[in-house]
Amino acid sequence: MISKLFKSSWKDVVKATSRTTHGFKYPKGFKVSGTIVGVKPNNTTKLDLALIASQTPCSAAAVVTKSKFHAAPITFSRKLLESHSSNIRGVIINSGNANAVTGPGGLADAQAMSRAADQYLGADNSALVMSTGVIGQGLPIKKILDGVPVAHEALGDSDTHWLECATAICTTDTFPKLKSKTFTLPSSPSIEYRIAGMTKGAGMICPNMATLLGVIATDAPIAAPALRTALRTATDKSFNSISIDNDMSTNDIVAVLANGAAGGSEVTVEKTADFEAFKTVLTDLSTDLAKLIVEDGEGATKFITIRVTNALSEAGARQIAATVAQSSLFKTAIYGKDANWGRIVASAGSAFVRPGQVQVDDAPDLKPDIMSVSLIPTDGTTELKLLVNGVPEIVDETRAAQILEHGEIEVVLSLGTGSHEAIHWTCDLSHEYVTINGDYRT
Repeated sequence: MISKLFKSSWKDVVKATSRTTHGFKYPKGFKVSGTIVGVKPNNTTKLDLALIASQTPCSAAAVVTKSKFHAAPITFSRKLLESHSSNIRGVIINSGNANAVTGPGGLADAQAMSRAADQYLGADNSALVMSTGVIGQGLPIKKILDGVPVAHEALGDSDTHWLECATAICTTDTFPKLKSKTFTLPSSPSIEYRIAGMTKGAGMICPNMATLLGVIATDAPIAAPALRTALRTATDKSFNSISIDNDMSTNDIVAVLANGAAGGSEVTVEKTADFEAFKTVLTDLSTDLAKLIVEDGEGATKFITIRVTNALSEAGARQIAATVAQSSLFKTAIYGKDANWGRIVASAGSAFVRPGQVQVDDAPDLKPDIMSVSLIPTDGTTELKLLVNGVPEIVDETRAAQILEHGEIEVVLSLGTGSHEAIHWTCDLSHEYVTINGDYRT
């Protein structure tokens, strides 16, 4: 696991994290920056304005929060994508203020941010907008607009530029989250394509989009409809398969931009081989980024994998895994290194209960008398069986405690009802989580 960089300046964070980006290859035709504008009145040292710019128009797609309270930048960016999904040139992002639940003025501010970026991107209606931070406060819009020329001047394509950009979107994160990959497509095996992504998030992380921002850029020629389809699949397997707590936010958005700068034939949904290859790459990169969010969970000391196997359906497996992952009792037991598997089965048993219903009898994925539960050690030794076919095992508490001492823990629930499986990643719930969120606004 990446060591956490508490109480570090942004320069220390970038310097310390640079070892993780050695050998990264970033997509052609993109430049990025991270600068300081002082969105929060007392901020004079933390990067808080990010700019991602493409030298040529991009196809673009995004997935957003399912919260009914859409922040102004979400509303603005969704509308922009509806009419200009093949002519996006960049993304402008501020941290420190969510510009959420801010009325008509908030929407005007989001539009102003986009228009300011447009002036330097070389096209109208070309800049998506993202914001993250405290909800219900107006943006210091003049600071942001005055900072756009500086952000444009600072654009570059080195490791440092990408790390500074990834750092600028952070709030309670303790390290910037950045990944890249190279890949080829079946129709163009001689062309090396590149894809890079950054994301932020450490709390208010719950499926159906979490409190996260994400920007993924590629130099492959992917049509906007193909991007939309691939991103929906990738999101389900990654950002919708993580939990820190049981809250989601107003500002969650992940956007993908493809500028085609590396050349080759345009990938559409109909070009099955190329599309499937790209979808796999996007899913893998999104999964890597999602795992970094869990690893950086507020107050987290454990990275937990919930694996549900032998399920009747993938949807059922996903529901059970997510329900266990969001159980505060389960998460606190893992924090306390307590192999209290009763909390696991209790959570699994409530996976299909709906509000207002007394009992659910139509949950064919889950049959308690054939379910098994195990802890999987990270040292490669034999699994520790806790429950086998609905019958409890005599648990070696000493060995269980040894397994739970590790920073990474895997819990497997074998349902015995089918052949499908799903994975959900989460973290433990510690005293530090309460401390962080108790004084977040002040």
